[in-house]
Amino acid sequence: MHPLLANPLINEPFDDEAIDLSTFDFKDIEEQGFDPADFDDLFRAMKVGEGISLLAMCLVFLQYPVLELVVAEEAEEAATGFMMGLLIVYRGIFHAEDEDAAVAWIGGDAFQNAFNEASMILQKKNARSTSGPRA
Repeated sequence: MHPLLANPLINEPFDDEAIDLSTFDFKDIEEQGFDPADFDDLFRAMKVGEGISLLAMCLVFLQYPVLELVVAEEAEEAATGFMMGLLIVYRGIFHAEDEDAAVAWIGGDAFQNAFNEASMILQKKNARSTSGPRA
C-alpha cells in the first residue's frame, strides 16, 4: 500500500459523507452545467490533500463517489469533460485562476504525472481488495 493511503484524509476520504448517488443526474449536468456548491465536499477534501502533496490531491479527487460513477457509466469524452470542469472550478476557487490558467495547469507535467500515479495507486489498491480468496 502506498504510504499516502495510510492517511484517512486521503484514503477513502468520503466514506463518512452522505452522498446519495441515486439522485445524481449526469444528463442534467451535461445540459445545464453544475453548481460548484454541490461539490463543496470534494473541493474541501482536495484542498486538504493538496496541502500534503499534488499526488494526495489527485488521490482524493479520483476517489470521489460521483466522479467514480461518471467514469464507470458515461462515455470517456463526457467523463473527461466532467473531470476537467471540476478541476477548473477547483483551481478558480482555491487559486484564483481563470479557465485558461487552470487548463494549462491540468495539462502540465506536474499534474499529469501526479494524476497518472494516483490512478495507478488506486488501481493496485482496488485490485488487491478484489483479489482476495474466493469461497
